[in-house]
Amino acid sequence: MKELKRSEQREQAFAIIFERIFNEAPLEELVDNALLARDYELCDYAKKTAEGVQEHLEEIDAAIERYAVGWKKQRISKVALAVLRLAVYEMKYEEEVPVAVSVNEAVELAKKFAAPADAAFINGILGSISREKNSAEECCEAQEPKAPEQASSEDCRSEGKVQ
Repeated sequence: MKELKRSEQREQAFAIIFERIFNEAPLEELVDNALLARDYELCDYAKKTAEGVQEHLEEIDAAIERYAVGWKKQRISKVALAVLRLAVYEMKYEEEVPVAVSVNEAVELAKKFAAPADAAFINGILGSISREKNSAEECCEAQEPKAPEQASSEDCRSEGKVQ
């Protein structure tokens, strides 16, 4: 099997995630069907990502629904939903994929496979999720305790450690 670009790997993952919306068959069966129907073997990244989306589906869909203001999940096009699930999975669970790359690649997938308005819709939802993620990370960093050598005597006085 030839080495695929990450965007091609992501496209394979998208195809399986999309198919899973319509077919409740086990993921292994969908992967086998992809080999038969498309005459290529799915890459490891596509398999791992599709499995991850399935494993975290409730949390992923909850994030999508939280930011799809005025839209119920059932009203979102199936293509857009598959793209969103893929991108949200990457943003939340794939630390080696930068959030900006996930958003950009999702918009590109939408331009290629979805209706014209879906790309902006997807970008808006992912932008909101990205801001939430960045905000949560900044909050956690701000709450990390200082190392003892970084703590000032003022910090220690307020904690009653220094008179």
